[in-house]
Amino acid sequence: MVPDDRNPSPAMRPAVRETYGPADLSGEPIFAGGFINFGYWRGIDLNAPLDEADRIRSQQDLYRRVWDAVAPMDRQRLLEVGCGLGMGCALALHERHPAGVTGMDIHSAQLGRARKTHAALLEQMPGRLRFVQGAAELMPFADAEFDVVVSVEAAQHFPDLEAFAAETARVLRPGGRAAIASFFTTGGDASHQGLTLSRLLDTFANGLDIARPVTDLTDALTASGLSRVRVESLGPHVWAGWDAWLSRLYAPDSWARNFLRVYEQRILDYYLVTARRP
Repeated sequence: MVPDDRNPSPAMRPAVRETYGPADLSGEPIFAGGFINFGYWRGIDLNAPLDEADRIRSQQDLYRRVWDAVAPMDRQRLLEVGCGLGMGCALALHERHPAGVTGMDIHSAQLGRARKTHAALLEQMPGRLRFVQGAAELMPFADAEFDVVVSVEAAQHFPDLEAFAAETARVLRPGGRAAIASFFTTGGDASHQGLTLSRLLDTFANGLDIARPVTDLTDALTASGLSRVRVESLGPHVWAGWDAWLSRLYAPDSWARNFLRVYEQRILDYYLVTARRP
C-alpha cells in the first residue's frame, strides 16, 4: 500500500511550471521527435552535417545507454521519473519488452500531452503503459512496486535529492535497480560554480536547473539504503554533440553554447548514476 502518513505532495517550482506548461517544449527546434534531452552522440559523425534523424537518434541513444545500465528489463516493471511526453516509455515498450511501464511527471500538462501522443499505444497495450502524476520526492506508488526506476535528464530539477533517493529506494523491490542520468557540478567550490553557471546559462539563472555536485545524489542514494552506487561521466559523448547540434541554431557566444564551455572548464558534467536495492 502507499504510505498515508507522509507530507503533502511538494509544490511545483515556478520555473518548472512555466517551462513545461504553456507550450510543448519538445516542439522547440533544438529538440526533435518529442524527446527533451541533450542526447548521447556516440556513434554519430559530428564532422558531417547533422539532421533531425541524428538528433532523434541521439536522444533515443541516451535512453538506451541508461537502460543498458539496469539490464535486463524484459518482463520487469519499469518506472520513469520525470517522463515528460513519454517518448522514452514508448521506446522502452517497443525495444526492451518490460512487463509494464509507468511514466510519472509532476506536470499535468506534460501528462496530458503524453496520453494524447500515445493514445493508440495505451489502447493497444492495456495495462502495460500508464501515465501518473506525482513528484519525485513523494511518489504515489506502493512499496516495492517496481523492478527498475530510471530518470533521464530530470534530476537537475528536483529540489530535494534526499527525498527522491528515499522514494526510489522505497518503490524498488529487493534486488531492484535504479539509473539516473542528468547534469551536475563536478565538485570543488560550490558557491563559485553556482555563480558561474548562473552567469553563463539561462536555465541556472532562472532557477529551472539547480547547481549541485553529483556527490549530493550519490550520498543521498547511499543514505537511503541503496547499494552498489556508481557514477560515470557521459560528458565525452554528450557535450560535443549537443554543441554541434546547437551550432545550427545559435551563435558561438550565445548562452546555449555555454554548456560545452562549462564542461571544458570542468564546472559541469553529465553523469549516469546507478544503484541497487539490497
